[in-house]
Amino acid sequence: MAAALFTQNIIGCIWDFDKTLIPEYMQSPLFRHYGIDEPLFWEETNRLAEHYHRRGYRLASEISYLNHLLTYVLAGRMPGLNQKVFRDRGADIRFYPGLPGFFAKAKSWVADRPNYLKHEIQLEHYIVTTGIAEMVRGSKINRHVDGIWGCEFIENPLQPGFLDQKELAISADAEIAQIGMVIDNTTKTRALFEINKGTNKIPGIDVNSNIKPEDRRIPFQNMIYIADGPSDIPSFSVVKSGGGRTFAVYNPENLAEFEQNDRLLQAGRIHGYGPADYTETSSTARWLRLHIQAICDRIVADRELAVSQKTAKPPRHLTLSPAEEVALRASKAPRQESFLE
Repeated sequence: MAAALFTQNIIGCIWDFDKTLIPEYMQSPLFRHYGIDEPLFWEETNRLAEHYHRRGYRLASEISYLNHLLTYVLAGRMPGLNQKVFRDRGADIRFYPGLPGFFAKAKSWVADRPNYLKHEIQLEHYIVTTGIAEMVRGSKINRHVDGIWGCEFIENPLQPGFLDQKELAISADAEIAQIGMVIDNTTKTRALFEINKGTNKIPGIDVNSNIKPEDRRIPFQNMIYIADGPSDIPSFSVVKSGGGRTFAVYNPENLAEFEQNDRLLQAGRIHGYGPADYTETSSTARWLRLHIQAICDRIVADRELAVSQKTAKPPRHLTLSPAEEVALRASKAPRQESFLE
């Protein structure tokens, strides 16, 4: 009989990044570094599709800002932009209160309970963002996460004929030149399935493989998805429909974001919402602790029930009273037949 692929004792907190963990867009430190007018950059990005359409082109919205960054590099407005610059500017990213320490604290809620330790329950944090993965890797939160999905760029693209070259020259003054990976609000759901099936841990598992629910590494019911608004509805839907929890956060200084999250709750998209404040006494931290530990309790109950159902009780000696022993012997004695019967 084949063994289960995974023990399903891992909980996954999956986080959006911009406006969820940080109050601004992650690219802001990058624009400040180069002296770029950030509002103008985003206005141009939002109007690219319209202008290209007039010229007979179609532009996928999910690559608009990535392409526009490349255009700024080609135009000399962001000279020398490469992976190192992304990492260095990632270190300048400012987080909401309580971060990044909250990530380690959340893991301690699982690691400090003996009954959770008994069943080897673990908590993992994942970031799935439409932002730039290399900037997240350069940020203070990187060492607290178990995986990052984000957009990627390529420096020094391979040239025609590279298969015939024995050595590839690497330029010291590399700049980003191509898009390597695109994550948008729809393809975020692919990342969720990769986490769900364990593709990120075992590369031999294809995300499109047909894997039974009981063989998936982190079932959706073991997930909590945390994000800031309507753009994450596809991911909210995947996790919620799979039995997981969904939570939205808002900037406490922005009434419109509060109202937006309340509409998501009323529409049944999320289970709860709270301020983007991850300090220990905040309502958001308390909600997350409550639901992380509720998932732990359910895992413990499920595993102990499985043990009791699959384990037969061993035979044992009976201790009878003298009267019960007499009655038992009498019941086993040969019966004397009577002629009257």
